Amino acid sequence: MKLKQLESYLGNLDQFTDPKVELEQYPTGPHIASRMLFSAENSFGDVSGKVVADFGCGCGTLGIAAALLDAEYAIGIDVDSDSLELASQNAEDLEVDMELIQCDINNLEWKGQIVDTVVMNPPFGTRKKGADLDFLKMGLKVASQAVYSFHKTSTRDHVKRTALRNFNVRSAEVLCELRFDVPQLYKFHKKKEVDIAVDLWRFVPQKNQERVAK
Repeated sequence: MKLKQLESYLGNLDQFTDPKVELEQYPTGPHIASRMLFSAENSFGDVSGKVVADFGCGCGTLGIAAALLDAEYAIGIDVDSDSLELASQNAEDLEVDMELIQCDINNLEWKGQIVDTVVMNPPFGTRKKGADLDFLKMGLKVASQAVYSFHKTSTRDHVKRTALRNFNVRSAEVLCELRFDVPQLYKFHKKKEVDIAVDLWRFVPQKNQERVAK
């Protein structure tokens, strides 16, 4: 599937109608979502034929993108039941399979099949400081191959230092810088839309787990 085709599919997904500010719910736009998954597959082979988990899946954009790129198995995890209902409907509309699990990422105790790749657009930590790194820490515990994540460009040095020093990653690489379009969703938003510079990261765990044969 070509990048523009993937972006077009994702552009048809339903988004939050009543987002929860305490969860920092912002839609992952089709432009940046498609580039994350397309890069993961075409540059590193981390999607097709892999088990891919979308942490904090929201309306399911990243997990659905993985399914569209022929992931062996796509999983969406979110603490919010309304988000999971929306993700389920979006997956059904595009006729893709994605298992959905309701769970707080911080309380996740993974006992299922080995996950090859974790993809996520974590909270940026504006409501709860360090929330983005909490997601990253758990993603690195679960992923056997790689974690792809968006983080504010302004936090680049801090993210890399924390990943290398505290999370024992083998590598932490910024693949590109993108613009995250934040629409006017909440009452405290003064502007109709704001562009935030974000980095698309690829993290590789220190010790890759062996893939369990199915």
